[in-house]
Amino acid sequence: MHEIFINYRTKGGKAVAHGCDDRLSARFGPDSVFLARKSIDPGNNYVEALEQAARRSRVLLAVIDEEWLDAPDRHQPARKALDNPHDWVRREIEEALSSGALVVPLLIGRHVEQLDPHRLPASLAELAECQYVRIDLHTMNSDLTELGDRLVQQVPGLAALDRRARTDYVAEPGPQPTVRNDHQSGGIGQVGGSVGTFVNDAHGPLHTGRGNLYGGSHISGDGSNHIAGDNQGGIRQRFGPRAPREGDEQ
Repeated sequence: MHEIFINYRTKGGKAVAHGCDDRLSARFGPDSVFLARKSIDPGNNYVEALEQAARRSRVLLAVIDEEWLDAPDRHQPARKALDNPHDWVRREIEEALSSGALVVPLLIGRHVEQLDPHRLPASLAELAECQYVRIDLHTMNSDLTELGDRLVQQVPGLAALDRRARTDYVAEPGPQPTVRNDHQSGGIGQVGGSVGTFVNDAHGPLHTGRGNLYGGSHISGDGSNHIAGDNQGGIRQRFGPRAPREGDEQ
């Protein structure tokens, strides 16, 4: 049985409806979420499938966008779709309300106002008294995660299906530093701290950053060393005046 039924109008609510299906199916299992386009097999009687699924589901999510209340009836554009007793959005909500399911209005965005029972058909007036949840398109994933958390507390059947409660989640690693390896043989490794970057197997040790270099010769410095090109000889570095040594001319 589908635990969650997603009720929406194709125009205006499709993106959020599919987002709900993706997020909640991943958490509770694809067979636990009813979305007409996904859940009705080809050739099946869609009238019977819609009515039964809406009636038997424990939760109905009514996706409500800015045009939901005044959306025109496609058969008679002069009247509102909700005023048509055969409107599927209306019929699905009526089935869920009459069966005692938990009906949650999902208000999409910041501009959709709380429903006014006086603007709804009498059979849907109860919908205006159901506590709504606001879904923002920019934060839809986190909003749906929070919605799932609340549904688990209210619907015991969902708690038993909650994969999030049974899975140890590992945080995704953050972005790794970009390291270039242009015309180098060997690997390049990024080492934390202030020691810089080391290039291995580059025909001799190379150290960029602060510190000393030991490799047959000894280079001391207090700045960054930059070596470009295909070096075939020695590397000469000058870091300014040095202390005189024995044998130097005075």
